[in-house]
Amino acid sequence: MLEAEKMARNIGFDPANTIRIKTTVSELGRNILKYAEKGFVSLSHLVDGKKEGIGIEVIDKGPGIENIELAISDSYSTGGTLGLGLPGVKRMMDKFEIESIPGSGTRVYVVKWK
Repeated sequence: MLEAEKMARNIGFDPANTIRIKTTVSELGRNILKYAEKGFVSLSHLVDGKKEGIGIEVIDKGPGIENIELAISDSYSTGGTLGLGLPGVKRMMDKFEIESIPGSGTRVYVVKWK
């Protein structure tokens, strides 16, 4: 999470968006620990013409997600939580992609533009 905050500040994100980025990394990383046990988080500094942003990719080799549409809907949880994690990440980021193969793992890729 510290690296995400450092990168966001270096890119020039305002405090509110820096918190959104930190929260996203925290939530997606927590999902690895809770559901998959093994995985990784990768951060990238993005440049598209004159705009800059941060890309966050999270990949795990956990059990995967059976129903992605259900998993990204508010209040749905398989882990006894409030079910706000993935839907919240989707709302906070400018781009949200999720791929999952049951039994093989999950990949989430999000982008926040400055």
